[in-house]
Amino acid sequence: MSNHYSIESLREISDGDSDFMMVVARTFLEEIPPDLASLKEAIINNNKELAYQFAHKMKPNIEMFGIDVVKQITAVESWTNTSRGTETILPQIELVVTTLNRVFDELKEDFNL
Repeated sequence: MSNHYSIESLREISDGDSDFMMVVARTFLEEIPPDLASLKEAIINNNKELAYQFAHKMKPNIEMFGIDVVKQITAVESWTNTSRGTETILPQIELVVTTLNRVFDELKEDFNL
């Protein structure tokens, strides 16, 4: 079973409904990878407004799955209100990318997707 997301959190939200859990996992896998790519691109291009929008959009899903990168997503949101360059936030976004890629693999395996 997974180390990078919380199946218990997903069970609690779904009230144990395995079909609903499958739908939520599938939706996460459809929506989050392109959002993550767009977030990273926005950061690389120093487009803080767009970076904030994607970070803010992804945050509830990351929280729902109990993924331990909420602190880094919050850091991205905060970074967008500063004059600091992209180099200050790149380590956080790399951790988010690495962790979420592991979650994607784990969800595919755990839900046979």
